[in-house]
Amino acid sequence: MNDIVITGSTGFVGTNLLAYLEGLDIPARALNLRTPSSAWDLADTHALVHLAGKAHDLKNVSKREEYYQVNTVLSRRIFDAFLASDAKVFIMLSSVKAVRDTLHEETLTEELLPDPGTVYGKSKLQAEEYILSQPIPDGKSVFILRPCMIHGPGNKGNLNLLYRFVTKGMPYPLAAFENRRSFLSVTNLCFVIKELCTRSDIPSGIYQVADDQPLSTNRLIQLMGETLQKKVFFWKLPERLIRFVAGIGDVLGLPLNSERLDKLTDNFVVSNTKLLVALQKGLPLTAEEGLRITLQSFTVEPATTG
Repeated sequence: MNDIVITGSTGFVGTNLLAYLEGLDIPARALNLRTPSSAWDLADTHALVHLAGKAHDLKNVSKREEYYQVNTVLSRRIFDAFLASDAKVFIMLSSVKAVRDTLHEETLTEELLPDPGTVYGKSKLQAEEYILSQPIPDGKSVFILRPCMIHGPGNKGNLNLLYRFVTKGMPYPLAAFENRRSFLSVTNLCFVIKELCTRSDIPSGIYQVADDQPLSTNRLIQLMGETLQKKVFFWKLPERLIRFVAGIGDVLGLPLNSERLDKLTDNFVVSNTKLLVALQKGLPLTAEEGLRITLQSFTVEPATTG
């Protein structure tokens, strides 16, 4: 098989994907986006996996135009390069944020009409819309993947923030919030990308990517305690008080702000049924197995707030 070419190969997903494919003896290489598009080397390319993008900024310091230039305009250029090449498979990593920023009781499916509420989500959706508007030549396959929160060894973000509470013996103050959230192990994501790159029987289209089982944040805290072999203390502080503190965090730039609070306590269940039906096989790791691997990596790496 010819090469799998990856953009964003130095990012969290990219480094994991390169290592995953190398472990399977599948040839893969990085595409240098710093060179002019006319110099992009797609010769002997079987699949182009577009991972490069501007991540969602929880501190809200990024400029609006940056999202569109990277997530929308760059994605269009890369897709155009794919169409002009002999490559057979194109995969773009989008996000569930291209559909919704928050959910309540409903489950996110591919049939839900997109209504993103952030510039990040809108920039991803515009890239999706451009790709879907182009005719796909015979012999080519195009996949748009919408992952939920991705985690794995080397991950920085909300999991590290929670981990600090547990390692320091601090009581978890958000226990009053009962929720269910979907997670995605980077190993499961790499498996999905590998399947799409190496098979010809999977229909083109949009696929949401998530582990099979949603978990509550309280259960996630318990898993952290089990990993560290430490007793976890839960505080059920009034929700109104917590939201007031998060509002202060919005103004002062504290680790706990409204958006991070929503990530920790809101429901956000993502269905992967369409993907599993297309794959005709299950994912390698359960949600808890994947999270245990990530959490165990924190025991040998310094925890950061990301």
